[in-house]
Amino acid sequence: MTATPSTWDYDHYDPAEERLRESLCTLGNGYFATRGALPECTADDVHYPGTYVAGCYNRLTSTVAGRQVENEDMVNLPNWLPLRFRPAGGDWLTPDTAPVLDHRQTVHLDSGTLERRTRYRLDDARVLSVRQLRLVHMADPHLAAMRTEFTAEGGSTELDVEAALDGGVTNAGVPRYRELDGRHLTHVHTGSADDGTAWLRCRTRTSDIRIGLAARTAADSPVSPAREHLRVTQRTTLHLEPGRTLAVDKTVALHTSHDPAISDPLQAAVDRVADAPVFDELLVTHRTAWGQLWRRAELDVPGEAGSILRLHLFHVLQTLSPNTADLDVGVPARGLHGEAYRGHVFWDELFVLPYLNLHFPEVSRALLHYRHRRLERARAAARAIGRRGALYPWQSGSDGREETQQLHLNPHSGRWLPDHSHLQRHVGSAVAYNVWQYCEASGDAEFLHTKGAEMLLQIARFWADSASWDERLGRHRIRGVVGPDEYHDAYPGVVEPGLDDNAYTNVTAAWVLTRTLEVMHALPAPRRRELVERTGLDGGELEQWEDVSRTLHVPFHEGVISQFEGYADLAELDWRDYRRRYDDIRRLDRILEAEGDSVNRYQASKQADVLMLGYLFSPSELSWLFERLGYRLDDETWRRTVDYYLARTSHGSTLSGLVHGWILARARRAEAWAFCQEALKGDVADVQGGTTGEGIHLGAMAGTLDLVQRGLTGLETRAGALWLDPVPLPELSSYGFSVRYQGHWGVRLRLEHGRMEIAVPLSDRPPLDVRLPDRAVRLRPGDTCRLVLPE
Repeated sequence: MTATPSTWDYDHYDPAEERLRESLCTLGNGYFATRGALPECTADDVHYPGTYVAGCYNRLTSTVAGRQVENEDMVNLPNWLPLRFRPAGGDWLTPDTAPVLDHRQTVHLDSGTLERRTRYRLDDARVLSVRQLRLVHMADPHLAAMRTEFTAEGGSTELDVEAALDGGVTNAGVPRYRELDGRHLTHVHTGSADDGTAWLRCRTRTSDIRIGLAARTAADSPVSPAREHLRVTQRTTLHLEPGRTLAVDKTVALHTSHDPAISDPLQAAVDRVADAPVFDELLVTHRTAWGQLWRRAELDVPGEAGSILRLHLFHVLQTLSPNTADLDVGVPARGLHGEAYRGHVFWDELFVLPYLNLHFPEVSRALLHYRHRRLERARAAARAIGRRGALYPWQSGSDGREETQQLHLNPHSGRWLPDHSHLQRHVGSAVAYNVWQYCEASGDAEFLHTKGAEMLLQIARFWADSASWDERLGRHRIRGVVGPDEYHDAYPGVVEPGLDDNAYTNVTAAWVLTRTLEVMHALPAPRRRELVERTGLDGGELEQWEDVSRTLHVPFHEGVISQFEGYADLAELDWRDYRRRYDDIRRLDRILEAEGDSVNRYQASKQADVLMLGYLFSPSELSWLFERLGYRLDDETWRRTVDYYLARTSHGSTLSGLVHGWILARARRAEAWAFCQEALKGDVADVQGGTTGEGIHLGAMAGTLDLVQRGLTGLETRAGALWLDPVPLPELSSYGFSVRYQGHWGVRLRLEHGRMEIAVPLSDRPPLDVRLPDRAVRLRPGDTCRLVLPE
């Protein structure tokens, strides 16, 4: 693999690496995405073509370990890619069955295209050269296209070419899910029109989402349609003379019944593909759309880190683009790149929206609308456990109910085990945090005063109602939860799951209560009255919030913040022994369970838990939060806390390196870059050994972008100003990017060797206030300011 700021290249054909390449070569436009599989290959143990529409889910019931288990999955839609070829009358050519002389795949980041070049040996004299260029159109999100160019070397060749739409697909991209029913599509029908258009329609089995695809295939020779079981094909025969290249263009339209402004998805697809321009014209408008995205998300970071960051930005934009702003979708943890986590929405928006807020606020707003539309479902979930307010699910899908699986498979032991991760109730705090961050960055007071205030109020209400008073401690406590660590879901030897006073949960709950009180007091009087009437809020409840926000219990031990009450009583793990025996101990929980032990017995974390507080909040805000709670959190206590958990974390999540790198940039700068590198290479090097092939880790990718944007610059958006407190890392001392802040488009920041340049573009907006630790600067539109930073 080689990379530049504008390309991502894979040389040679390697079946063992194919799944990884397919994920990292995925093309998408925020509405749908297609994995980078070779069009002549079908799904098997090597290849997995997959096409996913944002928000297209289906629910099925399976029998697992003797139990009926219901799961909702993001559906693998009919495969539009198939295009195979063979010497007339011979066998179809694939890299697995025919001699391959050369093979190369290149993702062109600037233009959002995937190029593939392969040379097949046909016989002793002849070679077939194949070049394909593929796009999933960024300007028209319902279109995709592929040009395939064939060149004969050494002799003339008659080449049969067959393009197809294949409805015989299932969800089978994740081996550990294969005991679950993956047959989501039904009522597959195919046909063709007189104008040469082939079509396929189907629907999902229980959600009843209707899907329509239409394809137009153009070649230098006549194209004839044929129908097969669950497939429709278009065939042609090319006469290749040596040195002369012939092309086959395939253009596809995709619609579902979820789409606005259509009647029938099949007719919409047929009409759209009939009206679609030829490939060259599609390529021009597609490149233009990508050029606009790159300008809005300008990022200039040198070296290998810069190349990886550009790839990360590419995949973030393919999952969440301006096309997403019209959809009712959340942030799928694994993008639209594969079937891991079943396409569910977790808390990953916590790592994604802070980046989007400063470039594509309309997308952030749409993603928050997804949460607001499911507010009533979250309130129902709270009522189901006897609480007021809103309890957002750990895993969300189509309608906002809890989608967390009841069982999960440990591949090490082969056992299906109970899954208690639905007790990660801190996801509500993540929703509230994103509401606040979006409104601070965008200045969207209308959203804050309406939908934002409604969500904040109900999340705050849930936390206040979840807190119980402990007379002995003289404090409020939140019991029976699971924190971000995820390894610990119960106390040793206790049957009932859940932990008490998870520090991350309690501190973020206090933050939610505090910020919600601020919003309630700042609301315009008419709006406040409406909200109070609608929610039945009374003054006594606000007084309770104030009390709880100041008295939530945060446990400490040995001068550090405890991950949860009783953490200090757990046994120490022999980390050296486990690293010696297992080498990779990222999934320590699975290793211990396979040994008949439990990670619940040990001071061992999967990822940052307490330290997540330092990721979400600046040092000054975190210190203020603890002071408000009645605790002193000075620099020395925080440093001890960082050191303590750094020695007890296995980094079993791709988010862990990101959070640790972010924190260590300020706490222990010399060690920060190793963790930043871990975050940067998590997917491109597939550090977790096969997981990236099931879908990229969107939160980690967006988080690395935000590490440059906010982490290293100390950038905060609060009190109507941009606050900056840069942290120079020797390995990344020169970089630049632009942000969109409260109507200022393209504010450019550049840091280089202790100097900072800030340029505000010309506009009719008011001046921009910039605050640094040692000075304040006001910039009018059109101004450029150059500052020397303190050592």
